[in-house]
Amino acid sequence: MIIEFLTGIFNSLLEIFQSGGIITYIIVLIGIYGLLTSIQKIRYLRSISKSDTTEIMGTVIEAMNRGGAIEALKSISHYKNPVSKIISEALKIGYKNKTEVEEGMEQVFIVELSKMTKGLNTLKTIIELAPFLGLIGTVIGIWMTFRTLGVEANSTAMAEGIYIALITTIVGLATAIILLPIQTYIKSLISTEMDKIELANKMTNWSYAVAKIKVSENVPCALEALKEAEGIVNTREIIGDDITQSNIQISFKPSMLEKSINNIILEKCDIKSEITESKLKQ
Repeated sequence: MIIEFLTGIFNSLLEIFQSGGIITYIIVLIGIYGLLTSIQKIRYLRSISKSDTTEIMGTVIEAMNRGGAIEALKSISHYKNPVSKIISEALKIGYKNKTEVEEGMEQVFIVELSKMTKGLNTLKTIIELAPFLGLIGTVIGIWMTFRTLGVEANSTAMAEGIYIALITTIVGLATAIILLPIQTYIKSLISTEMDKIELANKMTNWSYAVAKIKVSENVPCALEALKEAEGIVNTREIIGDDITQSNIQISFKPSMLEKSINNIILEKCDIKSEITESKLKQ
């Protein structure tokens, strides 16, 4: 009984589909393309939304206390979503100046936004175009019906012609009705990701940082260069067992760092330096 019922529905849909003509085929084809595009987009957006911003930041803070910014970068490298990539750029302050970090975050945002919104304009076009194609098919069908009736008047033929002509409008509206809620759902997923990115930007607005630096020679010059630099709050030489790893410790305000720490030392003293540890605080 159920099989016969489903078979009847399938045959009816097939008859309607065949009766609609070439415009029906076009509407169905672009509708299928829109549906496949939507499914692909939903799968991508759901895959990048599995991890919450607070969860990622919790991992960052834990890793920061354990080993600094480098350890934090390693700890979130497996997330592979827009939020983690933006936070990764924000963790590079000190190794880069504030302008470079902001530009890096902006570039990541542009690339990830492009990935999230790719295909949405096509989907929107299909939703808007399908009903108009259906209407064109209906108008053409009715015109052909009346042209035939001008030769041989027949009310039955007229009713059948109008019925066939309306099929394209039905198919066009059905396509738009199916795809419109899907488009709305996709936009809601994108909006959720945008909120996460905004939260990540706020949570990575570091107010204070401490870094340890290793210079191979001319420590006094490096100390002097750092003391004169914009954004450096406190500078001291490390003396003791830790000298093998680092010999300078500084405190700085990330929002005021006009140059990277390595560049500050290189420009004044012409010596290379290495940040061995950097801890950022909110």
